[in-house]
Amino acid sequence: MVKMTVSVNLPGNNGLEGQASKWKAYKNIFAISLSFTFLFTSFQGVSNLQSSINADENLGTESLTAVYVSLILSCLFLPSLVLKKLTCKWTMVVSVICYSTYIAAQFYPQRYTLLPTAVLVGLGAAPLWSAKCTYLTQLGEYLNKYLGEAAEPLISRFFGIFFMFFQSSQIFGNLISYLVLRPDKPASVTEKICGFDFCPADKTNNTNLNGISEEKKNTMIGVYLGVALLASVLIALLVDSLERYGEKERKNHSEHSSPLSLLIATVVHLKNPYQLLIIPLTIWSGLEQGFLASDFTQAYVSCAIGVHNVGLVMIAFGAFDAIGSISSGFVIKKVGRIPIFTLGALLNVVAIIILSYWEPTDRATYVFFLIAAVWGLADSIWQTQINSFYGVIFPNKAEAAFSNYRLWESLGFVISFAMNGKTCIFVKIYLISATLALGMIGYFIIELLERRKKK
Repeated sequence: MVKMTVSVNLPGNNGLEGQASKWKAYKNIFAISLSFTFLFTSFQGVSNLQSSINADENLGTESLTAVYVSLILSCLFLPSLVLKKLTCKWTMVVSVICYSTYIAAQFYPQRYTLLPTAVLVGLGAAPLWSAKCTYLTQLGEYLNKYLGEAAEPLISRFFGIFFMFFQSSQIFGNLISYLVLRPDKPASVTEKICGFDFCPADKTNNTNLNGISEEKKNTMIGVYLGVALLASVLIALLVDSLERYGEKERKNHSEHSSPLSLLIATVVHLKNPYQLLIIPLTIWSGLEQGFLASDFTQAYVSCAIGVHNVGLVMIAFGAFDAIGSISSGFVIKKVGRIPIFTLGALLNVVAIIILSYWEPTDRATYVFFLIAAVWGLADSIWQTQINSFYGVIFPNKAEAAFSNYRLWESLGFVISFAMNGKTCIFVKIYLISATLALGMIGYFIIELLERRKKK
């Protein structure tokens, strides 16, 4: 993240006035955090079900592919332009509405409803996250000048509060889908086509893959849509304009940045050997998330124990992802970076071995939860530590480096969702295994070069 220096005209440092400003700052942080939790409770809940509830002609995963293709373009061109035009607050409001259109399209899932709204999500995603990061960083800079508190610990605390809320969205989103979709009498699997040998051509005879009523599905979508729209209302009503915290000065300071200059910097950064070495692991980050959200939920959970259980199983993923995200920062201080990355890889290897040899049935449901929990713990390592690793190895080229991070991770999502419905599961498992192996080789080479450099 690029640290921004902001010059702000501040009132006198009166004690009561200072405490009031600090309270308002935390009010904004909690409002943004709660809004993102509401939005991604809905969006992630819907996304996890796309390969099951919109499986016909792979419409669901095609729409998710469209999300991440448009996100790649959005990351390169839109954030700075949109933030200058709309300001941080209203960028977040408009972006949340973009997400809401995709959720609303689930009421009538056709190509002409899902694909355009999926593109809207991708276009709105990069400005949304850029606005959030800018807002929290700006608050930290402001309080640093106003109350004399150190900026870096403040900003770190703000992001910690945000992710404490955000990580819970997987739990709540999946809980909603489970409670709404669970049937009175579960459907039975008619053929053994689940798991490692699952192929898209075989899914038509399995009643578990689409065994939910239209009424229940629409009830679930209605709940998700209401929660997502509530997120935009919370931001509009409770979040203060960033102008009071120096947004005009920030915009003046950042006017030299442009989408074209960022694109050029992103391409030039590919000449860096470290960037080339870290690309496979960055693609892996998108691949593994896409595999769990589309392939695991469809070929294992929906196929063997019914689509209504997707939410329940994914709660285990969300819970362990949240636990790992909170604890990994503390653990890495004790044991170092290499053991943590190695642990993440080993957890995924264990899960992949189970997925390759285990035949999923409704007689051993605990295994579904075990795989989801192990995958969630591994994912928490990848999401926190790959991001952090970019900051460590590219300290003076953060903007171009993180643009590459978003680009290659999004490509991983695109590959995963584009292959869903077109290839058998064993092919996807071989692909993700090879990508993880290449990614870890690249990572270990970087660590080796870094150690030699320090000697």
